[in-house]
Amino acid sequence: MTVQQRAQSRCHWLPELERHSGPLYKALVDQLALDIADGNLKPGDRLPPQRLLADALQVTVGTITRAYREAERRGLLEAKIGSGTRVRAQQTEAPGFRHLSAAGQDSIDLSLSTPIETPLRQQQLSALMERLAGRPDVVEAALHYQPEQGNSAQRSSLARWLSAQGLPMAADELILTEGGQHADFLALQVLVRPGEAVASDALTYPGMIAAARQLGLKHLPVPMDGEGMRPDALERLCQQQRIRLLYLMPEHNNPTGAQMSQARREAIVEIARRYDLLLLEDGVQYVAPEHRGQAFYQLAPERALYIFSVSKILAGGLRFGALRAPASLITQLSAGLRAQCWASSSLPGAIACEWLASGMAETLIDWQWQELAARQQLMRECLQGYELHYHPCGLHAWMALPAPWRAGDFVQRAAERGVTLIGAEPFCVGSQPAPQAVRICLTPPPTRDQLRVALERLRELLHEGPPLKALLV
Repeated sequence: MTVQQRAQSRCHWLPELERHSGPLYKALVDQLALDIADGNLKPGDRLPPQRLLADALQVTVGTITRAYREAERRGLLEAKIGSGTRVRAQQTEAPGFRHLSAAGQDSIDLSLSTPIETPLRQQQLSALMERLAGRPDVVEAALHYQPEQGNSAQRSSLARWLSAQGLPMAADELILTEGGQHADFLALQVLVRPGEAVASDALTYPGMIAAARQLGLKHLPVPMDGEGMRPDALERLCQQQRIRLLYLMPEHNNPTGAQMSQARREAIVEIARRYDLLLLEDGVQYVAPEHRGQAFYQLAPERALYIFSVSKILAGGLRFGALRAPASLITQLSAGLRAQCWASSSLPGAIACEWLASGMAETLIDWQWQELAARQQLMRECLQGYELHYHPCGLHAWMALPAPWRAGDFVQRAAERGVTLIGAEPFCVGSQPAPQAVRICLTPPPTRDQLRVALERLRELLHEGPPLKALLV
């Protein structure tokens, strides 16, 4: 038996390359896509190792490597260290990541980063609606079509409020959006072409991962340390790859809670200028001014964009946010938004801007900081002795699991105890292995008592350790 025959006998999938014209690697990808569409290959199916498939097809290993990389870029495959290259489930979001919680009716949800429930929010909103009803000029303006950048009065109002919070910016630098995720998607869609590369922390916001995947972008991970993204690792990546945009959460990485020092920010700006990177800073995880560093748009105004949203401080249902951008990009971004939805809805913006300008927002935000501090203290008491990472203004914490726990098993066992969590997998960029850690959101439970119950269940589970069958898998 020849080497080729032996290799073919061991391959459970062999593409019919003669059916396709053009370069061999593209023919292989095209056949892969057809076999997935026809159901011959199913999500989770493992592809032959590259050397084995090369021998079976009598092509170079480089051809197979190039084909697998192209298929991964198209979203057909995913490669994970230790599990090989597999057919990707046809989804546009990160594995295990959901917009709304999958918590059961009787489960305590610690999976979503949301504002803390309080009657104060509803009371303030009712009062605001009454105030707006008495201002026919504002209501009338909200009923009309708006310019692409958004209502000019609302942009001015938001710029004043952000400037008072230590984020100085002008109204003409802002584009109003339907929340932070919309701003993220808009920036990627307009500024990065399909097939180009973006980079982020190796652990990052799943919405960014989903947006990059949906848009067909190459998403590269940058290794992290206690301050988040490492400049030396970014430098090496820029030497190897052409990166168009760098996505950053310098105040409060989601999920790890890491915060960058001033020196770290300046080092990243220097690299961005040398390699001509755009910088997209996500400020949706709002941080109080006294805990905040210098925004990237203040350090590099010519290349940095900034995302703001009221989702974490007022109400997620308002769907009101903004994208701050350099003047050189405003026209391009505005045209992109016009193509998507013409302009953001003006009525939620009227409510949000009135809320911020009225002074009521400060009362609500201050209450949330106080309640959050109490919940973080409760977490420290219940999970004392375990490795917890969190920001003073963070709505969640990142817990490294003690050996021999694995994140998937812990999440499953917690669900059986009536606690819904998210493991590390949805936050992982690229093919790197997920750390054995979970994100614990402190804000969804309506009361501290309910949070305590959930945390005590987690503590009991940690003390017990994983079941024997989990260790044997």
